[in-house]
Amino acid sequence: MPYFSIIIPVYNRPDEIRELLDSLASQTYKNFEVIVMEDGSRDGFKCDDIVKEYNDRLDIKYFYKPNTGQSDSRNIGMTKASANYFIFFDSDVIVPDDYMQIVHDYLQKDYTDSFGGPDAAHHSFTDIQKAINHSMTSFFTTGGIRGGKASGMEKFCPRSFNMGISREVFVKTGGFNDTLGEDIDLSTRIRKAGFQTRLIREAFVYHKRRVDMHKFLKQVHIFGQARISLYKQHPESLKLVHFAPAVFTLGTLMLLILSFWFPPFLWLIVIYALILFIDSSIKNKSAKIGFISVFTGFIQLLGYGTGFIRAFWSKVILKKELESRNKIKKMYNKEN
Repeated sequence: MPYFSIIIPVYNRPDEIRELLDSLASQTYKNFEVIVMEDGSRDGFKCDDIVKEYNDRLDIKYFYKPNTGQSDSRNIGMTKASANYFIFFDSDVIVPDDYMQIVHDYLQKDYTDSFGGPDAAHHSFTDIQKAINHSMTSFFTTGGIRGGKASGMEKFCPRSFNMGISREVFVKTGGFNDTLGEDIDLSTRIRKAGFQTRLIREAFVYHKRRVDMHKFLKQVHIFGQARISLYKQHPESLKLVHFAPAVFTLGTLMLLILSFWFPPFLWLIVIYALILFIDSSIKNKSAKIGFISVFTGFIQLLGYGTGFIRAFWSKVILKKELESRNKIKKMYNKEN
């Protein structure tokens, strides 16, 4: 029996799944199976033929289901898994060769029923993807709450693009809910059920995220709404740091308005942009990526901030009901 079952939901992304499966086939630790859950992909975008190419390189299984969302796909994948420990990857990640060995060794030394790892930018990523990665991981845009060294600002919550749970956790919690912020929701319920969530800092993946600014804006706007959905379900989960993008959004708007009468106010925005530029340029060793990171940084904060404010007004002030994650995504796809 395999020690791990890797579960991958995929929707209309055959090219990405090939890169992920390539990286899994190159793992130094081999005692795992791979379960690909095709979530209702359209004809021409299914990955069944690609999966077949790996039958002789991986212990791999493929299942097709109607489009019911990532949460349902992961849950169904766990019911079809053979191992007692599940690892979840999004289809847009690449896994370093020693990832599985690192996780296995960690669990043998200091077992935990739930873990998560950070993400990084692969050398093959485009400049925009590297800039977006900086915006989603930098202390200056996230406050260090996404697996960074300052993650003590809130309890660590594994993210579903790089996350593992035991079968016991799945039985006790029921797995993922179809809600915005489904991974943080599950992490919260895991802790409430008496389990721990831990960060394995060395178990990172290369996460492509979005490939253009418009898609990135939509994504972070939904993230902002997700924080309010999580607050409605788990009031204790909302921390002061989560208000920062909304404060940044309102503060930026105020500075722009005030600058009409007192132009030096614009320097506050320029100084922040300069910080983003320098930080990203040093980390990515590229002034070009640093320049793009200024735009992705503002998109990340303003997109999240407006999503947070929008959901706060709708769900907290007007007390409207929460929509499912899948319904929200379909609504945004129609709008755009």
